[in-house]
Amino acid sequence: MVKAIVGANWGDEGKGKITDMLAETSDVVIRFQGGANAGHTIINDFGRFALHILPSGIFYPHITNIIGNGVALDVAKLCQELKSITDQGVPAPNLIVSERAQVLMPYHVLQDGYEEERLGGKAFGSTKSGIAPFYSDKYAKMGIQVCDLFDEPRLRERLNAAVAVKNVLFEHLYHKPPLDPDTLFGQLLELREQIRPYVGDAVGFLHRALAEGKSVLLEGQLGSMKDPDLGIFPMTTSSHTLAGFGCVGAAVPPAALRDVVCVTKAYSSCVGSSTEPFVSEVSGEPGEELRRRGGDQGEFGATTGRPRRVGWFDAVATQYGCMVQGATQVALTCLDVLGYLDEIPVCTGYEIDGQVTDIFPTTPRLCRAKPVFTTLPGWKQDVRGCTDYDALPENAKAYVDFLEARIGAPITLVSTGPKRHEITHRTPKL
Repeated sequence: MVKAIVGANWGDEGKGKITDMLAETSDVVIRFQGGANAGHTIINDFGRFALHILPSGIFYPHITNIIGNGVALDVAKLCQELKSITDQGVPAPNLIVSERAQVLMPYHVLQDGYEEERLGGKAFGSTKSGIAPFYSDKYAKMGIQVCDLFDEPRLRERLNAAVAVKNVLFEHLYHKPPLDPDTLFGQLLELREQIRPYVGDAVGFLHRALAEGKSVLLEGQLGSMKDPDLGIFPMTTSSHTLAGFGCVGAAVPPAALRDVVCVTKAYSSCVGSSTEPFVSEVSGEPGEELRRRGGDQGEFGATTGRPRRVGWFDAVATQYGCMVQGATQVALTCLDVLGYLDEIPVCTGYEIDGQVTDIFPTTPRLCRAKPVFTTLPGWKQDVRGCTDYDALPENAKAYVDFLEARIGAPITLVSTGPKRHEITHRTPKL
């Protein structure tokens, strides 16, 4: 059976912790989209880790971890990350890098930065990790697959063709120095040797595992709001963040995907451009306090270190996010963060052009939306580390009940801290 763990919102929902926890009873964990442009923070017996491209199952010796064909593979960052975890005492993981994955090239990173510079005040808030140029090249059939690294004549041909196009852009649009294909070729050969031990037939391995009845976890990056089709376009990422894309990015048969765990925070957070509509945002001192208390070390991007925008729980966006993900269950994280509040606002509607709606709109209307809040009583108690849902304060449980009713999806897990087993199991009421 295949289970997907995906984000209901803007990313940064705590998916890494949920994957790390559920991986304990799994056989295979697969990253199926995105690249090193976002991080999953995990705290376990080995320490605290911010994973960017490695799957979150790497801390278990019994798991085979796969970087699927849908991932933007930054080979240098992968190798750095492997070294960083083993330097911290983590045993070398069982890892397969799909031979069908495509390589994120140095010129993708350059182009990403050049484009943000060109856009100036209209920039998208990119992490400048090369993601948009990578996926643009992939679908323009200019990409280089991992398997191409092991066929030097083919690699040379594909690299020369890509560089010819990039140099037109770099010299005449961005007014930057041209690329040298010979230098790039040499760099690729060095990177090839670093990942050679991990490259394999991930598609064949996965289908054999499924035939043997193995348990498979798909690990998504970012969340529903960042999907280029169903998210807040164009303030999105460039890969599909929905569970359904696992059928492509990990080569999972659609009929095998039985369970979709949608992760959402007990409040909202968002990394990206300040121009992106974020309806329930909290500013001023209340926002600063929520940011300081949030996450495990405050609300700052695991990859960029940028302060995340924060807001109250947005039931309109989360209901939509769970719907498009096809959530079969929901994991609610960071409930412990809200224990300092006397009252907790929840965004239950949007006022757009004088009318109130609880239906998540397309971007032009979303940009005009104002939040409509319902205020709930707080519980004024530290619940960090609680593992018994029934032991939570009544107002905390009432808050979870309210969120579940508004998003229309069963909340089965409620996290009370960043560590692996700081979690409670809840019987949903839906």
